[in-house]
Amino acid sequence: MAGVNKVILLGRLGSDPEVRTLPSGGKVVNFSIATSENYTNRNGEKVEQTEWHRIELWENLANIAEQYLKKGDMAYIEGKIRTEKWTDQNGQDKYTTRIRGTAIQLLGGRSSNAEESDAAPSYGNNSNFAPKAAPVPTPPPIEMAGDGGDDLPF
Repeated sequence: MAGVNKVILLGRLGSDPEVRTLPSGGKVVNFSIATSENYTNRNGEKVEQTEWHRIELWENLANIAEQYLKKGDMAYIEGKIRTEKWTDQNGQDKYTTRIRGTAIQLLGGRSSNAEESDAAPSYGNNSNFAPKAAPVPTPPPIEMAGDGGDDLPF
């Protein structure tokens, strides 16, 4: 049986990316992203719940993150959930869950300027690490001629 392991996150970086260079010369970058959800609880109080996600990016995506991302920046991340098992000093099994990024879109940093956000490039494993093409404009709605009677062509 096949499955799907896909995560989509839109949030703000909680820290500057931490860059590690591997003995092979490759790079891996780790940082955290915060996502927030707002709701009203049973008592009518507004609540904001923040969830923190650990992100890791490899190779070319790591280079992009190292160059362009900073704490507080807004980013869109696509990736896969990865869980690692390890043993602590007391012999207890521990688990760490991370999101291994497969695509990233930079959303204009800390600025709320819409022009910057619209021009933000996106990168991913299938895009050859180049900005995505501009979206295709939506065609105008088709207007029906006549008085709306029975002159439909079907």
